Amino acid sequence: MQAIQKMLDISERQACRYLKANRRMVRYVRRRPEDSTLRIRLEALAAERRRFGFRQLTVLLRREGIKDNVKRILRVYREANLQVRRRVKRRVALGRGNPAPVVSKMNERWSLDFVHDTLRAGRKIRTLNVVDDFTRECLDIEVDTSLSGNRVARVLDAIAEARGYPETIVMDNGTELTSVAMLAWARDRSVRLHYIAPGKPTQNAFVESFNGKFRDECLNEHTFDSLNEAREEIERRRIDYNTNRPHRALGQQTPEGFARSNEQITLFPRKVALLWGTRHCFNNECTKATTCERGDHKLHIRLGKIKASIGADRPRAGRTPRTTQRSPFQDGAARPIHKPARCRRSCW
Repeated sequence: MQAIQKMLDISERQACRYLKANRRMVRYVRRRPEDSTLRIRLEALAAERRRFGFRQLTVLLRREGIKDNVKRILRVYREANLQVRRRVKRRVALGRGNPAPVVSKMNERWSLDFVHDTLRAGRKIRTLNVVDDFTRECLDIEVDTSLSGNRVARVLDAIAEARGYPETIVMDNGTELTSVAMLAWARDRSVRLHYIAPGKPTQNAFVESFNGKFRDECLNEHTFDSLNEAREEIERRRIDYNTNRPHRALGQQTPEGFARSNEQITLFPRKVALLWGTRHCFNNECTKATTCERGDHKLHIRLGKIKASIGADRPRAGRTPRTTQRSPFQDGAARPIHKPARCRRSCW
């Protein structure tokens, strides 16, 4: 208003008529009291009660006799930036840390994880990879732009229809995997969910190893134009991985072939042969066996895998093991060993 009066050299009344403004608005004088006193007291109470919010601080002000309007208190509260940040309660997982290192049968433990990629147009897609830790089979790869906890539960149900449910599932602490839907799914189907420690992907090593091969041999080799094209190519690669690709940890067998040959067999790690004082052969044609000195626990060794068939009779007491053992895999000569051979059962 003063700028108009100075520019046109007119009075206030003429300027109001020119701007069609009410003179009461022009002459209005602010009567709001200063906020400094209220702000100082609010900051003092907030420092004393750090987790008190606006409503609780208002109650304390009322007890001290401050009768200011609630809207004024809220305005000063926000101007002072006293909002309390809500603390997110960390979910207590059903299992944490490293899972059991030895898996001895199918469906004993599954691992799952997400992998991200983009289409040619720049749209992001996600894949849910599910792996059986014993057979190394890739059970399913679900591809979509978003995968919720309910979607993950449906995928696991679809796998279980043909394969059965696992005893344990190892996963990270993503929001989809720690959702209420996943916890309810695990409770209803008696499946144990094992969450790895935050920032420790090596605790989910089986699926992380598969993710590396999957990205190197599939995602980095193709550029997908559409979501359907990505689903078709990824499914083709998954079938090829299970049926044709040799796996070093399985003695260069395919995961599907290894699963067929070991459906009813419980396998032990290769290191157990050294603990029992035996020498194992990695020749594919070798079918020889050796017998424990303190019982009839035959150790059949084929393809570097130890198949244990335990007899019904317990070992007889009082026998002392020999300090040498005949190796059936070399020239047949007796070889001294550092420790007496002992079987997996309590022979001592």
